[in-house]
Amino acid sequence: MTGSRAVDEVVALASALIRIDTTNLGDPDAPGTERAAAEFVAEQLTDAGYDPVYVESGAPGRGNVVVRLAGADPDAGALLVHGHLDVVPADPAEWSIHPFSGEVRDGYLWGRGAVDMKGMVAMALAVARQFRRDGTVPRRDLVFAFLADEEAGGRVGSQWLVEHRRDLFEGVTEAIGEVGGYSVTFGDQRAYLVQVAEKTSFALSLAAHGRAAHGSMLHEDNPVARLADAVARLDRHRFPVVLTDPVRAFLRGAASMLGTSDDPDAVLGRLGPLARLIGATIRDTANVTMFSAGVKSNVVPSVARAEVDCRVLPGRREAFEREIVEVLGPGIEATWRHLPAWETPYEGPLVDAMSSAILAEDPGARLLPYLLPAATDAKAFQRLGIRTFGFTPLRLPPDLDFSALFHGVDERVPVDALEFGVRVLETFLAEA
Repeated sequence: MTGSRAVDEVVALASALIRIDTTNLGDPDAPGTERAAAEFVAEQLTDAGYDPVYVESGAPGRGNVVVRLAGADPDAGALLVHGHLDVVPADPAEWSIHPFSGEVRDGYLWGRGAVDMKGMVAMALAVARQFRRDGTVPRRDLVFAFLADEEAGGRVGSQWLVEHRRDLFEGVTEAIGEVGGYSVTFGDQRAYLVQVAEKTSFALSLAAHGRAAHGSMLHEDNPVARLADAVARLDRHRFPVVLTDPVRAFLRGAASMLGTSDDPDAVLGRLGPLARLIGATIRDTANVTMFSAGVKSNVVPSVARAEVDCRVLPGRREAFEREIVEVLGPGIEATWRHLPAWETPYEGPLVDAMSSAILAEDPGARLLPYLLPAATDAKAFQRLGIRTFGFTPLRLPPDLDFSALFHGVDERVPVDALEFGVRVLETFLAEA
């Protein structure tokens, strides 16, 4: 399928999406920024002959677009292809190229969302358009969903749609989405990581209370100091190593390619920058991300607050909560919000189809399962009993620190990686 119109237009579609600023600041009650991008996607689908469904979820502007392409086998479960339209903030002063320019330079497409995840949105959109224009009938129904609010947990995006518009996902049994399918290089061999599990995501809010007082007086119970001590203990704490099935499978595969033992430390020591990501899959993590207290420099406040980003391995939730309480110590108020972990076996016809599609473009490569320490919209679709995978196929240069580009400065994706991904998706979605 080399030279298809989908390959030819994917970069232009991704660039156009990046130029639409869909920054998500995390307030589910605020007007959304996704509408313009959702309308662009709907226009592109309509132009190709679809009749897309546009849905605003929650607050105004939280645009979502869903469309279905009928397959040859009406008895086969439908396959969902999902991607989110929102992005995290970006400060232009920190970037080499403006984050909302969508500029192509030095063989890369630059901009906020190039990796996370307007590149995949453009790939799926290009393939959907290609199939409709060519009259391609896939083996099974394909449902393409372009979603709002993933960067804030999907409360007014995928989670809202699962609660209020389940009809859009009628008959869907399996799904693919972000943060998998990309290549990593071990020595002179290339592997593609397929996401088959996610940690539980905890938003942990901490508070320490005391009595307000003048800053010039003796003060033995300062809530700022007490909370600072607690979060410092938490920062120093290391949760136990727990190897889940996907992590064991990854370690075995990586070890065989690296010529080392599958001991976690031995493998992590050979992974370079990728060790930041994989290292977070062998234990729970709790990172303090926000700290606030006080209104004036000469007043000891009555309350101090902190926010902690917690990611917990499947099966570890209760033990993690007990451990957190012990580490924080007395006098610290903890409030939890969470999205659950999930895991699916790395086996079956869909996995075989992923492998076949990758190997058709990159003979000699391997596919390895892995656990994602972050969260995606897959958490919402798991609630419908949909078996989900992270599969956004990209063939990447060996020296690219790809994991650092998620939410990072100078986010960019190789142009030829997007073109590779379209070719893989064309084969995969037609036959899966």
